[in-house]
Amino acid sequence: MTDVRYRRFGDFYPFYLTEHANRLCRRMHFIGSTLVLCALAAALVTGNGWWLLAMPVAGYGFAWIGHFAFEHNRPATFTYPLFSLIGDWVMYKDMLTGRISF
Repeated sequence: MTDVRYRRFGDFYPFYLTEHANRLCRRMHFIGSTLVLCALAAALVTGNGWWLLAMPVAGYGFAWIGHFAFEHNRPATFTYPLFSLIGDWVMYKDMLTGRISF
């Protein structure tokens, strides 16, 4: 982790991407984020709020496995929780659009 304190997401995101250089780690994030969207859809379609509990489990579970098993670093969410959450979705979009390799 760096000693720099990020105050703007635009400054944080390049650092965030360096923390996700490993392709398998990015894929774990992508899978987790997709499952978050599926759980949200299931909650909305079924009206069963229990699906909402699956959202952080899927999202953070897959992301943290990616960091500990493949990237071998500490997730930035421990230091920058809001910026990391935003970063997850920006990276997801960047992967969907081909800006970042899957």
